[in-house]
Amino acid sequence: MRNPILIFSACCLFQSTLFGQQTLDSSRHRVGFKPFLAPTVLLVGGLATQGRFSRQVQNQILKRFGIVETKADDFLQFAPTVVMLGLGTAGVRGRHELKDQLVLTILSHGAAQAITRTLKYTVAYPRPDGDGFESFPSGHTTTAFTGAALLAREYNGRSVWFGIGGYGVATTVGALRVLQNRHWLADVLFGAGVGIGATQGVYAIYPWLRRKVFRSRKSVFLPIYNGYSAGVYWVVVL
Repeated sequence: MRNPILIFSACCLFQSTLFGQQTLDSSRHRVGFKPFLAPTVLLVGGLATQGRFSRQVQNQILKRFGIVETKADDFLQFAPTVVMLGLGTAGVRGRHELKDQLVLTILSHGAAQAITRTLKYTVAYPRPDGDGFESFPSGHTTTAFTGAALLAREYNGRSVWFGIGGYGVATTVGALRVLQNRHWLADVLFGAGVGIGATQGVYAIYPWLRRKVFRSRKSVFLPIYNGYSAGVYWVVVL
């Protein structure tokens, strides 16, 4: 059996190189299939490895490494996003200004988490450790790869190492979820695809949103908190 972690890492580093030569000029908005190639591969890979293959991989990992006890992934999942916004706050110019980066962050994470949460509670796939039925896809991995995609889109024009670093951290998060026996390989592959794909989709439609929606006086963001989680409502009158 080929090493699944190496395959996973190769897909993610391939995604990073796609934007190594992107311009910092936000006026260029040509959209093609290329930005969606890597997330498509990851999504298909997540579906293809679901079930028997993921169980075989999990058994091999448990035999070789046992269960890794760590909370590092709980913090690392946010690292790429924090770095991206930190660079913008510090005045390091990215593809967009800080205010646009904030909006892109909210939209990308919102879209990615909406997809992930919906699938978690509709698919209801059991976790490998038997603790719950919210395994597919991995929320931690989705969050990490959303942040990595944001970091790459904003700062790969300055250095490809921003993307490589972001995707490296995100890959570590996905690997830790498997090593902790909290997720199957399929969960992290699909979660990575959702995170990257949602971000690429948001960037693709963002020029239209800026032109048609954000310049309208008939839109407003409303913060919400229900005692358990926080979020933002976006109300638009077209």
